[in-house]
Amino acid sequence: MKLNDEQQMLQDSVARLMADKGPVSHLRELRDRNDEKGYDEPLWHAMVESGLTGILVPEEHGGIGFGLVGAGLVAREIGRNLSVTPFLSTAVLGATALATGGSVKQQQKWLPAIAEGSVITALAVDDGAKHRPEAIKTEAKAAGDGVTLNGGKLLVLDAHVADLLLVAARQGESTALFLVDPKAEGVTIERNRMVDDRNAARVTLDNVAAEPMADGAAALAAALRAGRAVLAAELSGLAREAFERTLQYLKERKQFGRLIGTFQALQHRAALLMGEVSMSDALAMQALDACDRNADDAEVQVLAAKAKAARVALLAGQEAVQMHGGIGMTDEFDIGFFLKRARAGGETLGDANYCADRFAVLRDY
Repeated sequence: MKLNDEQQMLQDSVARLMADKGPVSHLRELRDRNDEKGYDEPLWHAMVESGLTGILVPEEHGGIGFGLVGAGLVAREIGRNLSVTPFLSTAVLGATALATGGSVKQQQKWLPAIAEGSVITALAVDDGAKHRPEAIKTEAKAAGDGVTLNGGKLLVLDAHVADLLLVAARQGESTALFLVDPKAEGVTIERNRMVDDRNAARVTLDNVAAEPMADGAAALAAALRAGRAVLAAELSGLAREAFERTLQYLKERKQFGRLIGTFQALQHRAALLMGEVSMSDALAMQALDACDRNADDAEVQVLAAKAKAARVALLAGQEAVQMHGGIGMTDEFDIGFFLKRARAGGETLGDANYCADRFAVLRDY
């Protein structure tokens, strides 16, 4: 899709912001000092000042309501720079869930706070190590005038720094999202890290008081769709950056007195990768646009984009490491970080196989 003037301006400004405030070197610094919060606070503050934290928050709640294409443009630059922020967990998943299924009171309380960057949210969906939202076992039961939750969640992004948990649980025959205070009695949060050194956590819920959303089922569905679409954009940005860094290396590195970029075998691999990266990017942007237009096939477009982006990002990371040779295997060289993020990001909210399977089911294959 072709960007309009506002979208192009957003992309250009975000590209400058991420390159300046959130480069790959910041990821290395956060990892090496074992940062307590695990995300780039100065970058997050800069994103707040730029209005990016409210990109999916409606204007009546203090956001800019730029839509998912805008969020995808931000995510694409995050992917290119491997920037570490709670953007996905809060500005995308949290904002989408609350804007879609929150009550008026919940929206008035949380959406302005998300826009102004004063809260971080965490979406707790998966009970097991693989993404299976249709097989959730965490239970929500009526308790007096409220609801209590029992169960456990894995790989909850940014949970240990969250001010609000959005927990998926079964209530009768349906699955919905419930709001939980992470400091409430019965909540245990154990921080861990994914292979890409980003925040995740194990969350245990033992008779925890929860607040139902006005339409928790719609909130969950909307959050998953938005999250997958934005992740597809992030992974396409990552793949593009890994490819461009590798291409530059092929133009500089010499073996046997020749630039390795003149070797036909490497040229063929680079050409194949360029085509895959371009296709992944096109699918991601098309899916984001379909969501903004509320197209009838938006869901299948998102699944196709996420499946493709997960595979292409992994391919780009693997090819980048291999074409850089021995230096690509060293921790001192940045290219390995792209492969690690491709692996973790590809698994988040459904890996390529899961998304392809859901695509096939929805298309009656």
